[in-house]
Amino acid sequence: MSRFRSRLLFALITLIIVVLVGLGLLLGQLFKSFYLNTFNQRLEKETNLVTLLVEEEETITPSLQKHLGDIGKTLSARISIIDLDGTLQYDTDGIVQPEEDSHQEVLQQIIEKNKDKERIYYERNDEMYYYGATLMRDGERAGFVVLSTPVESLHRVNQQIWGLLIASLGAALVVILLLGVRITAQYTRPIESATKVAMELAKGNYKARTYEEHVDETGMLSQSINVLARNLQDMTKAQEMQQDRLSTLIENMGSGLILIDGRGYVNLINRAYKETFHVEQSDYLYRLYYEALEHKEVVELVEEIFMTEVRVRKQIVLPLKIERRHFEVYGAPIIGFNDEWKGIVLVFHDITELKKLEQMRKDFVANVSHELKTPITSIKGFSETLLDGAMNDKETLEYFLSIILKESERLQSLIEDLLDLSKIERQGFKLNMDYVDIHELLEDILIILEAKAKEKEISLELYKAKRELFIFGDNPRVKQIFINLINNALAYTPPGGKVEVTVQDAGDMVEITVSDTGIGMDEEEIPRIFERFYRVDKARSRNSGGTGLGLAIVKHLVEAHHGKITVKSKVNSGTAFKVKLSKENKDLQ
Repeated sequence: MSRFRSRLLFALITLIIVVLVGLGLLLGQLFKSFYLNTFNQRLEKETNLVTLLVEEEETITPSLQKHLGDIGKTLSARISIIDLDGTLQYDTDGIVQPEEDSHQEVLQQIIEKNKDKERIYYERNDEMYYYGATLMRDGERAGFVVLSTPVESLHRVNQQIWGLLIASLGAALVVILLLGVRITAQYTRPIESATKVAMELAKGNYKARTYEEHVDETGMLSQSINVLARNLQDMTKAQEMQQDRLSTLIENMGSGLILIDGRGYVNLINRAYKETFHVEQSDYLYRLYYEALEHKEVVELVEEIFMTEVRVRKQIVLPLKIERRHFEVYGAPIIGFNDEWKGIVLVFHDITELKKLEQMRKDFVANVSHELKTPITSIKGFSETLLDGAMNDKETLEYFLSIILKESERLQSLIEDLLDLSKIERQGFKLNMDYVDIHELLEDILIILEAKAKEKEISLELYKAKRELFIFGDNPRVKQIFINLINNALAYTPPGGKVEVTVQDAGDMVEITVSDTGIGMDEEEIPRIFERFYRVDKARSRNSGGTGLGLAIVKHLVEAHHGKITVKSKVNSGTAFKVKLSKENKDLQ
């Protein structure tokens, strides 16, 4: 039952109950007053009749006593004759000592208070009625004739009257309620139906309809509600279709998108933006742009658009985790009708790959040329010196030939790394997967690099896990990963330093950490260390015989094993490379 019908019925029931209760109280009092008056009149007549009977006899004879006893039984009353002094002359229940009979005490009190009155009326504790009349003998007052009767009959009749009234009024209330419910239901049902449909429409359920049963005003209301619902449904379908098209376009576009309203709050970010910047929607929506956006360059671009209200197109570089990504950002103000400012839209085109390809071409030419130039120049210079006559000196000949051999080996190492990296990056590169004992593999690597560590007076330690651990991977390639990492740690750690390799069980993964106490690096350099030919300390790298391709190879091999590599470093405190490899690698099985 609706609230409207409930309120209507509640008001109606309250009114009916108030009327019926008032009517019942009025009728009850009327019936009670009528019966009480009738009772008093009857008692007065009976008392007068008994008084006349007593006055006919000069004394209280046995015959009179017999008549009075019969009358008392017939009237269900107690008849008492009292003189003016309050002495009981006769009583149908017999005369007893005053201290033993409260009835006699009551009569004496009544006579004392009403000596001068012709009539006596007294009610005791709502239990007994006393009615008396003056007894005349020889024209003089000789006493009183008092009839006393219990009020139990009055209470009984009063209860019967109230019971009858309650039953009658209760039946009337039930009948009226039934009629009221039916009538209110008939007139409120169309209104309730229209109200429910209106509420459903307000919630967005435009399929809701109401019944058109009547042709009166309620029927017209139902028809109008249905017409409104159909119009809203048609409009909503068209709007939903446009919204779906727009949402599909925004969510599936390849570029990231941010929508900022006129007050500076972020209203929308698409899936490409969340995937590119690795953020959650809840961290951005309905927050001010300068609180939500992490990168200062983007905040400045938004502020520029807010101030100038013109389109902006910029190329910016943003650090994301351990990478630096290049974006071409289009920013445009959103201007509504009447030049109303609506907000800003930003589109992020990820051009990292294009920049990488462009930079790769430049770097490859520059770096390879530079890396090849040094050993070739050395080989050429020493060869020319030998041809000019230095070869006649055996000691000089051997020294120059050893340098030429060393530079040739460096040249060979560079070419091999280039070929290896090219092979790893080539599409269709396959790993020869098998279960590898990681402890055994690392022990083999430490044996290989132990001589280099001793030569530099560096402590090289392996800390194994508590139990044997196996990973599913390509044994030579995994060995190549850790040879490069440990070799780098030895190269960048000064004499007297320490290099530690720690193996830990991480559930489905095996975690291997290669940490050193070397020179470390700045946080700004961390995203670039996996780039080709990038060196933190170029002089040290070249002197150590490095090609600048080792970490690039490591990163590609870890990713080929569906693993993860992270870096933590602090200048002059050391660096820690953490590699996570899967025990099962079900995707590669």
